[in-house]
Amino acid sequence: MEEIIKIDADEQIYEDDPVAKAAYQNFGIRYMFPWQRLVVANILEAYENLKGEQTVDTQNDAFCKGRQIVLLPTGAGKSLCFQVPALLLEGPTLVIYPLLALMTDQQRRMEEGSLRSVMFRGGQTAAERQENFRKLKEGARIIIANPEVLQSKSLVQQLKQVGICHVAIDEAHCVSEWGDSFRPSYLGLGEVLKELAVPVVTAFTATASPPVLSRVAQILFDGQAHVVRSESDRPNIHYYVRKAAVKKKEVLYLAATEQRPMIVFCGTRTKSEDMARELNMCFGNGTAQFYHAGLEKVEKEEIEKWFYNSRDGILCATCAYGMGVDKKDIKTVVHLEASATAEAYIQEAGRGGRDGSVAKAILLWSLQDSMDYSVFKAGSREAALRDFAETTSCRRQVLLDALGAEQAVCSGCDVCDGVKYEPCDWELAWNMIKKYRNFYSKEEVQEEHAARMNDIFRKTLHLNIWNHNDSVEVVDQLIKSGKIRVDKFLWRNKLSCPRSLRLSKGARQ
Repeated sequence: MEEIIKIDADEQIYEDDPVAKAAYQNFGIRYMFPWQRLVVANILEAYENLKGEQTVDTQNDAFCKGRQIVLLPTGAGKSLCFQVPALLLEGPTLVIYPLLALMTDQQRRMEEGSLRSVMFRGGQTAAERQENFRKLKEGARIIIANPEVLQSKSLVQQLKQVGICHVAIDEAHCVSEWGDSFRPSYLGLGEVLKELAVPVVTAFTATASPPVLSRVAQILFDGQAHVVRSESDRPNIHYYVRKAAVKKKEVLYLAATEQRPMIVFCGTRTKSEDMARELNMCFGNGTAQFYHAGLEKVEKEEIEKWFYNSRDGILCATCAYGMGVDKKDIKTVVHLEASATAEAYIQEAGRGGRDGSVAKAILLWSLQDSMDYSVFKAGSREAALRDFAETTSCRRQVLLDALGAEQAVCSGCDVCDGVKYEPCDWELAWNMIKKYRNFYSKEEVQEEHAARMNDIFRKTLHLNIWNHNDSVEVVDQLIKSGKIRVDKFLWRNKLSCPRSLRLSKGARQ
């Protein structure tokens, strides 16, 4: 079992443990977790074994340890795993981040921890680049970059001369998730690493299923990598799924009933802006702001500062805000739309509860979602979100299974906790039609449904927020999903439920 490093009366770390000393003196960390110590030890030992070698045997075990993929859950302190070695290695560490906002935020935090750094990004002048290399000569320990800027052959050749000891690739799942689509520069990282000829390379991620893990290893390391995996589960994240056809109205209800600060992840920029607007109309200006990649740098920084300091704010964001967020007190993470994969969902849900407190991750799931996700092959990474949303067993385990991770005792999900929900918007309409089949036309059920929904929301929000178009959307989804139909013969234009669904014991599921 890992020995806890003791602090004497003068708060001096024992001199025979340089790793613990560096962590404490530079970051105020008194204790490193066993898997953090393991990753750091692998980096330092691999460097000692491999430094000075121009070529390495891919079958050599030391090579594999010099090429690590590290899987740690969000908020587990993976940054410490490359920042501490950066203080102890002979030369600088190159850290590759996926997003400019994340690069800027991490540089600020490094400087606060007395870890000098430089940043290379697109749009810099020759003078700015020259200043960075001057700082490296003067002892800067961290080089921050993104995959795109490393496509510059001249920059890579210059970096090759500064004696980089270790390359850390943060959020490494992006190599697989984005490399084949809109970030082809990720596919070139393997060649960049070979050109730099750095002894030790470590890829860090919080979430990676076996196919993603294999793809990352292939692109970065030609398939040869040593994998270090801690437990993937975040017990303090409690998973819930709420059914809703009209999701924006459900978000308004959650904003009134769930703990804040809150993030609402939205699928598009437009939806993030619309959702923030509706929240401000319902709860007052200043309640919510939106964040997406289309904002100017100054706008992003202002919103990040507002949310970081807010105790009850709501941020409506696209995935552009997801990675590297270090606001520790987020209590609720709502997904207006499901993420593309289980990995992405776990990553985004993991923005909550970084202070160790319980946080809710709530996925909103509609009949349309169920239809959209039904096209994916059973067992695929994409189908995992439908499995998660529609399972009758532990939601936590569905996510862990999608990652090929451990079996876990559920610490909180609505299925295992036996949470009982009132009928959602589409269930209310469906129950009306089942009870009075062939009684309502579309227009009649929409009118009555809208009135009933306002009665429900008014109890909590004290406002009539439901409108006729919302009920039109509910009925349309019921028809498209096959749960109701419009009769064309005896009961012309009246709504009914197919007999097989009326008689099904699981009809309400």
